[in-house]
Amino acid sequence: MPELPDIAAYISALESRIVAQPLGRVRLASAFLVRTAEPPLTDVEGRIVRELRRIGKRIAIGLEDDLWLVLHLMIAGRLHWRPPAAKLSGRQSLAAFDFPNGSLVLTEAGTKRRASLHVLTGEAGLRSVDPGGIDIFASDFTTFRAALTAENRTLKRALTDPRLLSGIGNAYSDEILHAAQLSPITLTRKLEPRGWERLFAATRHTLEL
Repeated sequence: MPELPDIAAYISALESRIVAQPLGRVRLASAFLVRTAEPPLTDVEGRIVRELRRIGKRIAIGLEDDLWLVLHLMIAGRLHWRPPAAKLSGRQSLAAFDFPNGSLVLTEAGTKRRASLHVLTGEAGLRSVDPGGIDIFASDFTTFRAALTAENRTLKRALTDPRLLSGIGNAYSDEILHAAQLSPITLTRKLEPRGWERLFAATRHTLEL
């Protein structure tokens, strides 16, 4: 599953391609992708992209009139930048977002369809899909330690809980713990101060682009 660095890389690549560009049309190969009914998906068509954000492991595309497209790639979802009006061919293609300079195509490998698209309005809409975990790069050591010790859990479970930390999953949590030289089954309230210092530093270093 794409995690914080992967989502940040997607956003960085997309900003130069779609910000300030009108979203002409959204083409769906799978109606099950869209998980909201109001506002309708057609409301975003013709509107200019104003910004992109990361919400946990989701990519949020902000358009005019405070409308948002929020993509969750889940385990096997991937985004591809292709020529304008690219065909949705093959079973893996789920949707295409057409811009004047290219099409953003969403694919998902495998037989199960877990990727999702939400159409939301305003900040309240975005909060409805935000698990609430802190951003490691916007938080200091004290905030980080307080979040992970709110409950006495193993380090592995604490690092991967989206309500505690934003955007970290199994892959990067393993890298973080290896870099910090800490056991994944150590309980958060049993970790010594120097261990917390190593964990905080390793988390930031591992997740940096």
